[in-house]
Amino acid sequence: MNVLRIAIKSARFRRTSLLLTIFTIAISVTLLVGVDKIRKESRSSFVNTVSQTDLIVGARSSPANLLLYSVFRIGNATNNVSWETYESIANQDGVAWTVPISLGDSHRGFRVMGTSTDYFDFYQYGDQRPLVVGEGQRFDGVYDTVLGADVANDLGYALGDEIIIAHGLVSADFAEHDDKPFTVVGILEKTGTPVDRTVHVSLAGIEAIHVDWQGGGRSGVELNAEQALLLDLTPTSITAFLVGLDNRAETFRVQRQINEYPDEPMSAILPGATLAEFWRTISTIEQVLFVISGFVLIVGLLGMLTTILSTLNERRREIAVLRSIGARASHVVSLILVETLLVVTAGCVAGVGLFYGLLFAARPMIARRTGVDLAVTWLDATQLSILGGVIIGAGVVALIPGIVAYRRSIQDGLALKV
Repeated sequence: MNVLRIAIKSARFRRTSLLLTIFTIAISVTLLVGVDKIRKESRSSFVNTVSQTDLIVGARSSPANLLLYSVFRIGNATNNVSWETYESIANQDGVAWTVPISLGDSHRGFRVMGTSTDYFDFYQYGDQRPLVVGEGQRFDGVYDTVLGADVANDLGYALGDEIIIAHGLVSADFAEHDDKPFTVVGILEKTGTPVDRTVHVSLAGIEAIHVDWQGGGRSGVELNAEQALLLDLTPTSITAFLVGLDNRAETFRVQRQINEYPDEPMSAILPGATLAEFWRTISTIEQVLFVISGFVLIVGLLGMLTTILSTLNERRREIAVLRSIGARASHVVSLILVETLLVVTAGCVAGVGLFYGLLFAARPMIARRTGVDLAVTWLDATQLSILGGVIIGAGVVALIPGIVAYRRSIQDGLALKV
């Protein structure tokens, strides 16, 4: 207790430099804990890009490729799935619901996805969060469209605006379906998933804009929007489809049946497992961020070490007086150690406080811009171990000035002029 009191009184005389050290440690701790929090929430958001979907089915392909084009709208399918096969699987016993997906068109750099209204009922993301139409309503007519939040925001669309869909992934005048414009009837709320960057239309709408196209170009007979509505707009094929089962215990059995489907080669993947595996292949960046934060902490600890060492000359008389009145070498080392631990503990407390302050302040903005909801929770085991590691590291660093102070002689200290 005497050492603690002396350390506190001694720190008061050097409070300016120590406050700067505390601030440096606080910033380092905030970065470390913040990066750990963000990487965990990002991983959770990524893995839960699509949730409560038991299987994703498409033409025979690698799991990563099927996941990329069906969920992230990246790349293209190797082939399509016939409508007859889709209906056959959708009507199997144990299949609760299916959501068809038709890709291949775009609008000013954003992917267009044809689907059914079941998409709005059954597609979920995150912690079982459903899609919410923030403005307007779901598509009902053939030429209705519902935009993702980023599409509407980036292109400045509002309800009632007309958009032109282009054939293929690169918008060009010669590939635009300008004779069949779509009307914006709904805008989805932000989700932080690829849904935000998707233009949603009905499957009938996809068929309607292609009735007079063959082989990627216009055929000899052109049909306007009204004429197309008179035709049978049932699709002949789709790109992929999502599957929900009555009993999730049947997932592997149904997956095996689809993978062995005799009429056409198909692949069925478990989205959660595939997303987790895919994350492991692209998660290097989170490790880099964590390493950078670690270096920031090391710099903070070295700064603290420099501060303590630079003040030892000013404290030589103080330490010499303590030694002359009976303080042992261990007392001197303990004094330096206790003072360092006080500074670092204060820095950790300030850092945690700063972390939660920034979390509360930035949480609404992050949710609005990215759709990632940073949950306000107590520090977990990893984050507590980070704080423990910081304090232990500081204790080890404090041994250096403690040993330096120990080696200084009493006579050298008493010889100093007041």
